[in-house]
Amino acid sequence: MNKAFREFDKTNFTKLLENNSIYFDHQLKKFLDTKNFGILKKPIEYSILGPGKRLRPLLCMETSRVFNIQNDVSIFCAIAIECIHTYSLVHDDLPSMDDDDLRRGQATIHKKWDEATAILVGDALQSLSFEALSEDQFKVSDQVKNKLIYRLASKSGASGMVLGQALDISAESSQKQLEITEISKLQEYKTGKLISWACEVGPIIAGQNIEPFSLYASKIGLAFQIIDDILDVTSSSKNLGKKAGKDKEKNKATFVSKLGLDNARKKATELVLEACEAISVFKDRSNNLCQIANFIVSRQF
Repeated sequence: MNKAFREFDKTNFTKLLENNSIYFDHQLKKFLDTKNFGILKKPIEYSILGPGKRLRPLLCMETSRVFNIQNDVSIFCAIAIECIHTYSLVHDDLPSMDDDDLRRGQATIHKKWDEATAILVGDALQSLSFEALSEDQFKVSDQVKNKLIYRLASKSGASGMVLGQALDISAESSQKQLEITEISKLQEYKTGKLISWACEVGPIIAGQNIEPFSLYASKIGLAFQIIDDILDVTSSSKNLGKKAGKDKEKNKATFVSKLGLDNARKKATELVLEACEAISVFKDRSNNLCQIANFIVSRQF
């Protein structure tokens, strides 16, 4: 593999992340301004316009750039995935789920408003995702729109992310701790499915083979969760923007509890190399995607 694909250029990647976030946030605000949310306007905007890495939108846009698809096309997919992701966080934070008071460095929706508002905000964001993909301004064929909508629905619903959340809740209430293979399967659904959709956006719009991107997504999705598990042990609530130490508090089986810190880091690093190899056929066009993979294992939040 080319050396450029292995090394993480933190300075350039930080610039890429910041520039993409500025563009994405501006376009997201414009999109939200076209909607009439009534009394839900403030909580919806509070939930999705707050600080965030915007990693999934970045993946949508970078996989599109591999095929020279312009930002004004891929932005609709970026908005759609961020709506679904944010809805999942709002619902995941509810007292009946993970019961969190802090998300992205600010009070969770049910704490700032109430539980009913949080449920409705999540419902609204889920629907809004499919509105974004159905917009007339999203200049792709109806066939491509249908494929993107169908795959997002399947990857975010009871065959995807929602199943992962159900498995997670079931594991927490079980007397038996999960093994590594079971943890990997759970995270493949809970975290990996949405990441895989974001990585398939470019080839789907371009009408190209999605397999290299699906493999890349499976590697970075698992690496992302391993680093999440590591940060839950090693970082602070202030740095994470959410409560740290929850896994240990709940005696939850994680990659860290099963592998130990050093071996968990080693596994994440191996996954990044495998992710970069999966898309190396695209050479320089996939350099930013490899940088994203490297960011995932180097992140501190």
